[in-house]
Amino acid sequence: MDAPETVGPFAGPPRRRGATLDLLKRNRDYRLLFSASVISFAGDWFLFVALAGLVNDLTHSPGLVAALYAALTVPFALFTFVGGPLADRLNRQFLMVAADLTRAALALGFLFIHSASQVWLVFVLVGAISALGAVFEPAAGAAIPNLVDREDLITANVLSGAIWGTMLAVGSAIGGLVVAAFGRKAGYVGDAASFFVSAILVLQIRRRFSERREAHQEHPGLIRATRQTLAYARKDHRVLALLSAKAGFGIGGGTVALLPVLALSVYHAGDRGTGVLLGFRGLGVLIGPFLARRLVRDDDLSRVFWIIGGAYLLFGLSYSAVPWMPWLVAAGAFVFLAHLGGGAQWTLSTYALQVVTPDHIRGRVFAFDYGLVHFSLAISATVSGRIADSVDVRVVMLALAAIQVVYSVLWTSATSRVRRALRPAQAG
Repeated sequence: MDAPETVGPFAGPPRRRGATLDLLKRNRDYRLLFSASVISFAGDWFLFVALAGLVNDLTHSPGLVAALYAALTVPFALFTFVGGPLADRLNRQFLMVAADLTRAALALGFLFIHSASQVWLVFVLVGAISALGAVFEPAAGAAIPNLVDREDLITANVLSGAIWGTMLAVGSAIGGLVVAAFGRKAGYVGDAASFFVSAILVLQIRRRFSERREAHQEHPGLIRATRQTLAYARKDHRVLALLSAKAGFGIGGGTVALLPVLALSVYHAGDRGTGVLLGFRGLGVLIGPFLARRLVRDDDLSRVFWIIGGAYLLFGLSYSAVPWMPWLVAAGAFVFLAHLGGGAQWTLSTYALQVVTPDHIRGRVFAFDYGLVHFSLAISATVSGRIADSVDVRVVMLALAAIQVVYSVLWTSATSRVRRALRPAQAG
């Protein structure tokens, strides 16, 4: 893969500003978006812990528990190709608020599911909430470069990635305890409330979520917008390489969908066990971006590609050990190591895309990025879940980890020309 000469916002080393807490103090609008994410993500993982236990109790099927994870990814993947063009066409702030309020109403629907004959409704509601997330996330990802100054962009992405991990760790761990103590309804109501509060916070943001658009600016339809995105990626091989980064990560990502199965059927730890493993996952996602940030130079995008490749390898090698640990906590420790890599690659690939993609097409590029990774996650989760119905879940997880290791080597090799082209561009 080749990379064109670096121009635009990444031309030249930007000035670094302070630490992460300093950004939150200085930038009210990013602080509001950050706070909205904190609350919303916490509710999401309360909900997932509750639903994983509910589906397992009602169906006793590892395949359906893994399919729950697929229900979170397939609709998201499909609707990102709608959400991306909308984020480039409509008011991004309005889209995010509307998505939050609708998701709050849908989350309350889980209160009415009590029998195996109603399990289908779990997947319908989860799918609808996921589809609305595909409207929210591309708009939020495309808006961040407009809500922070250029020199704060890497810090903002580290914070955004870290808070996802924090709330996964805190939300999953506490969610497992709360659901065990107060019942699954607490998870449903908590998720609904989190969306509502998120909407209120996003409404208070004052900065523009996008650059000013000319009245005559063209707004292509869905199919044409997708074609334009593909054409842009073929032209700019930096974008093509970064799009393939998350997509490849999703291929082995079915391991995550099998964590509840591992907790419930191998360690027999119930909802609390699911919360523990997901909590270790979140802790890794939290710390990974900060460790990666210490290795990144703002004037050397080529180094980001090296870190992404290494993060892939860490993810695959760590997950190869997870299912063979004799104790739940030991398995969780290797989940933590895996997601140090997962959190680093996700945050840095997002940051690099924001740097190299212009605003007028950024929503579509992010939609394509999210769509690819969630399609690959959905396929991985669905296939691995079905196989786990008849094959030891530990063997399935080991196979997925091996796939991830192979992909890390192939991706690092395939992007070597992009890295070489970036080095002199950054040095100059």
